[in-house]
Amino acid sequence: MTLTGRIPQDFGNLSFLASLDLRRNNFHGILPQEMAPLSRLKFLDLSFNKFRGEVPSWFGFLHELQFLSLMKNSFTGPLPSSFANISKLEMLNLAINHIPVSLSNASRLERLELSENLLQGSITNEIGNLHYLNWLPIQYNQLTGSIPLTVFNISRIEVISFTGNILSGSLPNGLCNGLPNRKAQSQSPYSTSRCCKLSLARNNLNGFLPLEIDNLTKMQFLYLEQNGFSEIPKEMTNLIELEEILLDLNDISGPLTMEIFNISGLRIVGVSFNNLSGSLPPN
Repeated sequence: MTLTGRIPQDFGNLSFLASLDLRRNNFHGILPQEMAPLSRLKFLDLSFNKFRGEVPSWFGFLHELQFLSLMKNSFTGPLPSSFANISKLEMLNLAINHIPVSLSNASRLERLELSENLLQGSITNEIGNLHYLNWLPIQYNQLTGSIPLTVFNISRIEVISFTGNILSGSLPNGLCNGLPNRKAQSQSPYSTSRCCKLSLARNNLNGFLPLEIDNLTKMQFLYLEQNGFSEIPKEMTNLIELEEILLDLNDISGPLTMEIFNISGLRIVGVSFNNLSGSLPPN
């Protein structure tokens, strides 16, 4: 059964409520101020409804909130400054709205989902201050400019996806130098890059892939298709956990690095519509 209408103002009387899941209904209108007393909420999912208006400032009273999803609504306007009061917030999903985001109010976030949010402008260096972040999909927006180095210096990051934007320039020099590298791995089992998925497909990126890409030793999925990259570095063969790599529709020329086929778990290699030459391995 699908629920419809507006959220009842009486919800504010449920002062001991810790979890509220209203996703995938037909609720509409603005979120009532009467929900502000729900200060014990830890989980709030309002995704896939028809809520509208600005994200209300009373969210700042939800000091215990850890999970908040507003995905697939019609919220507009910036996040209120009161978001800085939600110090325990770990997962924030604002995808498929019209919400420009200031990240200075969300320093403890572990997951930030901003896909299909009509975001414009450049990727802020503030992202590098989200030291707990492990999940960063900002797909299918209208972001321009280059990718800041600070993105790759988040030591806990596991998934980065900027697919379907208008990003340009080359990947930054020193890529992943801020991430603990393989040399440090022998000192601590936790001292290695956790990044297992990097998707920069369908942008206007160009130039060489940086040699430091071999620091991404946990990489499993690497999607760089539909850009203007010009070379596959042989260091990529050090990504021994790689399962899928897509480099279709770039400007890569010369022979394909044969050593890449020595990666035992590699299942998918896409290099169509490039200027590659030479022969494939006999096996």
